[in-house]
Amino acid sequence: MSVIDLTRELVRTPSHEDETAAGDLLEEWLRRETAAEVTRDEVGNVLARKGAGEETLALVGHHDVVEPADSQVGPGGEYVVEERDGRLYGRGTADMKGAVAAAAIAFRNAEPAGELVFASFVGEEVGGVGARHAIENGFAPEYAVVGEGSTGYSASGVTDVAVAHKGRRGSTITARGERAHASEQEAGENAIYRASDAVDVVRDLEAPTVEVAGERLTGSVVVTEIEGGTAMNVVPDRCELTVDERTVPGERAALERVGELEGIEWTIDQDLPPMECGDEAFAETVLEAADGAQSGAPGLVTKPHATDAGWLSRAGTECVICGASEPGEAHTDTESVSIAVLERCADLYRRSAETWPR
Repeated sequence: MSVIDLTRELVRTPSHEDETAAGDLLEEWLRRETAAEVTRDEVGNVLARKGAGEETLALVGHHDVVEPADSQVGPGGEYVVEERDGRLYGRGTADMKGAVAAAAIAFRNAEPAGELVFASFVGEEVGGVGARHAIENGFAPEYAVVGEGSTGYSASGVTDVAVAHKGRRGSTITARGERAHASEQEAGENAIYRASDAVDVVRDLEAPTVEVAGERLTGSVVVTEIEGGTAMNVVPDRCELTVDERTVPGERAALERVGELEGIEWTIDQDLPPMECGDEAFAETVLEAADGAQSGAPGLVTKPHATDAGWLSRAGTECVICGASEPGEAHTDTESVSIAVLERCADLYRRSAETWPR
């Protein structure tokens, strides 16, 4: 089975609410196509191992997807996959069943320099559920190539190697006051006014910046929602804000300052970690593999989006990101991926596995 055949089968299989069928497909394929040790854990992650050595390289992806558009679902509930102009169209082609297929083909074909692991996680789109479960239960490769999109960053059509990405921290600021009749506002404490003071603090925060691979990676922090009050003639006793923060490796905006204000409570709802590869030799090895697999000249780049590489990196795995998806393809109603780039990724994953560890 080719990378295109496997991509078609994976994309056709629904996995936005229940990843079981896609996991079944991967597990059965690996058992049929390889002699590797294949396992399926409690949450549905699919893992396979082969080769031996003191250090382990993992080819990592995820087989869950976001909800498809109506146009991406067939009459029987299967996802629609179409091929035209050298591309495959359908939910999950870019993010990231195409790269999972490329990693599976590379895993099958490679004669690895050390232990090689294939890992396809569940729940990446909802906060890295599968990756976190695997890590908590001992998944600890020394190195990983994560197949999220890295094509078209340095130049159109070129598959680059991302050595860092931003994280995302989402939090809630709750302002509490004392309710009163609006005609007697001095009898109460306006929670909206307190929330406004917190907004001023957020607006004045300096977003952190780091330099990675010759690029400037800059975080951000912004208030995105506000809700408060019960009626036009009532001084509100509660107001709630949500904050979206994009984090960078090693630095955070000082958002905790809002908690120093009277009547303000700050809680973190989600914290997806950033990633930075600290092993230059590993990054250069994958870059050499990418260079050998294409005519364009790939570079070391950074990504703006959080991925499972953040969880792995925080747990001690040196990660790079290298995949077929281009900016602007993931999660769209017209999601697609280049067939030629999928074949390229299968080749560069195999090259990486056969040359690392050195």
